[in-house]
Amino acid sequence: MTNQVPSSQNNLINRYLEVLKKSLLNELYIENEAKIIQVISSVVNNEVLDLKCLFDTNLNNELIEVLTRIKQDGDFLTIHKTNPDKSLTPVPELRNLTELSHTMIGRKRLDNLQCCMEEILRNNIPGDFIETGVWRGGTTIFMRGFLASYDVKDRFVWVADSFMGVPPSSHEEDKDIDLSASVLPVLAVSLEKVKELFSRYDLLDSQVKFLKGWFKDTLHTAPISQLSLLRLDGDLYESTMDALNALYDKVSSGGFIIIDDYGSVSSCKVAINTFRKERKIEDELIPVDKHCVFWVKS
Repeated sequence: MTNQVPSSQNNLINRYLEVLKKSLLNELYIENEAKIIQVISSVVNNEVLDLKCLFDTNLNNELIEVLTRIKQDGDFLTIHKTNPDKSLTPVPELRNLTELSHTMIGRKRLDNLQCCMEEILRNNIPGDFIETGVWRGGTTIFMRGFLASYDVKDRFVWVADSFMGVPPSSHEEDKDIDLSASVLPVLAVSLEKVKELFSRYDLLDSQVKFLKGWFKDTLHTAPISQLSLLRLDGDLYESTMDALNALYDKVSSGGFIIIDDYGSVSSCKVAINTFRKERKIEDELIPVDKHCVFWVKS
């Protein structure tokens, strides 16, 4: 189906997907993001705001360069409060005020996702796409946009999340990690908000399926018959294991398993290494950026 796409049509597809990525990453209006950060930083530090920063973009060039760089790897910028002794204290609760993008996975991981999906279509690997842990839904919006751009009508995008944030830590491997809504409210995005964002991109339709609840309660009984792409973004050991145990056997040979937090959350890395060892999986772990890895199921 996709092997015979005319070059002119393929050019239009790539242009659409590039604009979609730029929009999801907020690269199109990055100067506005810089202005908001400047304002919030001034308020936090009780500084007099120089209003020139709101209309003279040259004043924010250094900040825009930083934002451009961190959007490549999906990092985030933390505003710091300056203490009386001139030391700096991070203010993590402000993440929900400064992260304006619809996905936090960054350019490199979106490019990787596109390459994986193109490979799936090129080789006719059967199965749907799923992400477990979706935040604002941007990555799954890109999945649906990809299918729409190639006019693929026989695959679903599964959007699995609690829509209440990351669960409180309950497993021994996660004992030192608390990413729950009480600590990081930015990670708690409602189902209604995610659906609204799908609608905003004109991509909310019957090919998008939502699985609301903790993974341990939803994934084992989800009506998914086959997957070609399993993308894990559950952060914790327990969430990662819940997703793998429920879904790995549904991934087709030649399908992709992408782990978003392998390099950034230690317990996620332990979960992946443990699962691969227990299942005797020797497929190569391929790095995407400093946070993310993937493998192709043999």
